[in-house]
Amino acid sequence: MRTIAIANQKGGCGKTTTAVNLAGALAMLGNRTLLVDLDPQAHSTLAFGFGPDNLDRTIYHAITKTDLPVCRAQIPISKAVLKTSIETLNLVPSNILLSGIEFELAKLPAREYVLTQKLGSLADNYDICIIDCSPSLSLLTLNALVAANDIVVPVQTQYYALEGLKQLLETIDIVRERFNPNLAEFGILLTFVERRTALSRQIQCQMREFFGDLVFDTVIHRTTRLAEAPSAGEPVLTYDPKSKGALEYTALAHEIMAKKISGHTTLSQQFEHAKAILPALAGS
Repeated sequence: MRTIAIANQKGGCGKTTTAVNLAGALAMLGNRTLLVDLDPQAHSTLAFGFGPDNLDRTIYHAITKTDLPVCRAQIPISKAVLKTSIETLNLVPSNILLSGIEFELAKLPAREYVLTQKLGSLADNYDICIIDCSPSLSLLTLNALVAANDIVVPVQTQYYALEGLKQLLETIDIVRERFNPNLAEFGILLTFVERRTALSRQIQCQMREFFGDLVFDTVIHRTTRLAEAPSAGEPVLTYDPKSKGALEYTALAHEIMAKKISGHTTLSQQFEHAKAILPALAGS
């Protein structure tokens, strides 16, 4: 099972939109896909029409032991899986209980590998797993990066969106060195792109100049349909299949499926270059 973490500690950059719609696109291309909502805000859960407060089996209950009446012991992660409106896409939901898990995980000796171990039990059931990370470099996000083969980093084409990218790159580097040498692919996805805005065009050009092949060819434009779809409880792929957002996320899915892990050496060199030049980019 190929596992892809959608990560960026900055909020409002399109992580959940990307997680939901990329998972939907991959599923509709014939992949058995699992979406894991690893954000206490539970926006991926809401995006498929589920009420987080009404769920008694979530990712929280699968990765922690607690004395709370709702969950006196861990459950197999398979027990938390929900079917979605897309036939080959399942969801492991989240809710607000996940916000307190940091203290519980911190007590465990192998706390960075908890999610890896849980997802391992589902590896034969799915082709691809998408993890929607929380907007922080928390222990939850660390678990996602350790479990992942690939990382997609949504970056809004605005100046402040670049501010936290250096810290994320450094964290990914640490994960590769200490926990997960198999973290092979890293891609930057430009989101909220506006063709008519000079700043958006400028940042897009800078990102491609400095980061090269680390930036996906596909970009995600700001559109009304993408903003409307969550309120309907479905991804834009089913809400409006012919919309610009649906077509762009389908193109992204094709691009991700075409990426080869054998490119690790070249990407690692670009990754090191990216870390070196990012301060200059953010200050330009």
